[in-house]
Amino acid sequence: MSIVKINKTGLKEVNLGNSDEIQVGESVYAIGNPIGFEFQRTVTAGIISALNRTIKFEEDGEETYMEDLIQTDATINPGNSGGPLINLDGEIIGINGVKITSAEGISFAIPINSVKSVIKSFKENGKFEEASLGVFAFDKNVLGYIDDSLRFNNGIYIESINTNSAAKEAGLKEGDIILSIDDNKLERMCDLRCYIYTKKPGDKVKLIIQRNYKQIEIEATLKRK
Repeated sequence: MSIVKINKTGLKEVNLGNSDEIQVGESVYAIGNPIGFEFQRTVTAGIISALNRTIKFEEDGEETYMEDLIQTDATINPGNSGGPLINLDGEIIGINGVKITSAEGISFAIPINSVKSVIKSFKENGKFEEASLGVFAFDKNVLGYIDDSLRFNNGIYIESINTNSAAKEAGLKEGDIILSIDDNKLERMCDLRCYIYTKKPGDKVKLIIQRNYKQIEIEATLKRK
């Protein structure tokens, strides 16, 4: 995904919706340029098939995950990626992403709420400095992909910690469960990611973690990603 500035006046802005309020079965439209400019400005229709989906794929020889995705049966082909997923009110509720090629009618989009703070930073400051805690973590929706022997009801489970990261310096450990950040409870990985997107490198955050069935408060200073 990228942000492009168009040097033209008189263009009408599209409204951004609230992806936290969308529901399964809601009608949506996907807009993009599938297969290239030959089919530019193609519109496909469908419904919201599911929410909070996680998919696993390989990138640069390593397995990685995309979490908290919107699943839709609106057709999204190569070239649609980065285009808008729009509701019946004409609001953008997602950014078109990937398609499962081994099945029909299974495509995914990134919830628009995940990128609102990035857009806001570019509008106000002309840039976005991504802050990082430096953990690979997952919520209970991803247990089947990682380790189905794990059990936890709330929070974000830390699978690994980056070297020289904010998490490492703050004393976080693999196996810790982050319950909240600055008193904001965490249920999905998106909750943590979206909150950190509102911060800058150097900002301090308060984490409540669970370690060996005990709750601990930890302060971390976010680093530049």
